[in-house]
Amino acid sequence: MKAFFEGIEDLFVNYLFSPYDFFRFMENWWTSNVVNWLFFIIGMVAFVYWMLELKKYNDRGEEDKSITSHSYL
Repeated sequence: MKAFFEGIEDLFVNYLFSPYDFFRFMENWWTSNVVNWLFFIIGMVAFVYWMLELKKYNDRGEEDKSITSHSYL
């Protein structure tokens, strides 16, 4: 099992997080956190889009909201 967890460590440290090593040595806080801000903005846009889609389906009344819609209820 030790080799398995070392393999996971190697995957993340040496491959998946390697682009962040470039940002670690930058002096400016704003420049080093551009990636985080971009992920935040993309996440917020996706969240707003998804909420608008849910509202659209809710306004149309397409969802079956009856109590007997599922057998386990």
